[in-house]
Amino acid sequence: MAAPPEPDPAPARTAPRERPLRADARRNYERLLAEARTAFAQAGTEASLEDIARRAGVGIGTLYRHFPDRYALMEAVFAAGIAALCAEAEQLSADPALEASEALAGWLGSYVAYATTYGGLSGALAEQGRMTSCHDILSGAAALLLVPAQRAGSVRAAASPHDVLLLTTAVAWAAERLPEGDEEGRGRLLGLVLDGLRTGHRPPPGRPG
Repeated sequence: MAAPPEPDPAPARTAPRERPLRADARRNYERLLAEARTAFAQAGTEASLEDIARRAGVGIGTLYRHFPDRYALMEAVFAAGIAALCAEAEQLSADPALEASEALAGWLGSYVAYATTYGGLSGALAEQGRMTSCHDILSGAAALLLVPAQRAGSVRAAASPHDVLLLTTAVAWAAERLPEGDEEGRGRLLGLVLDGLRTGHRPPPGRPG
């Protein structure tokens, strides 16, 4: 009886060749995303895709293989920022050295900074109906920090995550109209919102309570 044929060794030969390709593709994706993040922050939604590809060290065809159109690239940049904000919320909520109100204030500062920088992206994506889950994701991150602050009695119980996001988005909108680089002004606007969220009233500096 003839010996049975040996198994086709093709899968064993091709698997090693696929791994470097996947790694290269992933590196290209990450470089494109990083360059797009910078470009959209500097030039807004009309940033040149050709320049983004060039700075990432790839051709424009590679960019379009990862991101079929400008909106797909914008969506990826915005989603990465939202993911970073959610990760920061988790980190702050787990920090035992921070009071709940301090953790909330720190995260809202990051949210305002992000919304100020990428507000144009959110507006353009909203017009395309490509931000349907964004608000729910951010509301969950806000609740992660808001609820403990409310339980501690340092933030008004009536405030909802939606309220907080709406107020801080308004701060970002107003901050875009301040002189460029006016970080102090942005902090002052956010401070007014935080004062409104806190329970009770603090006396003005230099005056007894």
